[in-house]
Amino acid sequence: MEVKLWNDKREREMYDNLAELFAIIKATEKLEKAYVRDIISGAEYETECQKLIAQFKTLSSTLRDTVPNVERFHDTYKMDCPAALNRLVTSGVPATVEHRAAAAMSSVSSAAVVAECVQNFITAMDSLKLNMIAVDQVHPLLSDLSSSLNKLSILPVDFEGKTKMREWLSRLSKMGAADELTEQQARQLHFDLESSYNSFMASLPTGGS
Repeated sequence: MEVKLWNDKREREMYDNLAELFAIIKATEKLEKAYVRDIISGAEYETECQKLIAQFKTLSSTLRDTVPNVERFHDTYKMDCPAALNRLVTSGVPATVEHRAAAAMSSVSSAAVVAECVQNFITAMDSLKLNMIAVDQVHPLLSDLSSSLNKLSILPVDFEGKTKMREWLSRLSKMGAADELTEQQARQLHFDLESSYNSFMASLPTGGS
């Protein structure tokens, strides 16, 4: 005896859509695993993933009254597809797109920190030229420079500029706020700043690398 799951055309369409949702989630899980295991290329993955995401969004909109919560649907049918849930529900874009966006954000962030470092180098050197040699004038400038250099991940821990700024900050912290650098100290600091600045510029990756 044949058992019908539906009573009319509308119910049949609903069950067809539920089966399609189930299939999309399963297919996405397989696709995510294939990409992670390097079984398919990034380009192939992205094309297929965008297609599945588009189908999922369309189907989710159609089933919003029947399946208001996709995670609950996933759990009810014991699907065990965490990667698919993350891609379809949480992320909404292919992993390759996420990676490109992250790389772009990292690049923009690094560029901003580089500009900040350059500005702090120039400000510190210009201040010495203007004879701003009191400890309470020099210390904040070197502190800002040291902080910006430490934010830049492309610089090694033992980068010359970081080391020299730490040494100068340590020296200044032992002096009084109103104390001033001697002519010899000011000259040495300017030399260290200029040397560190040149090393900094040389350490930056070129446009072709």
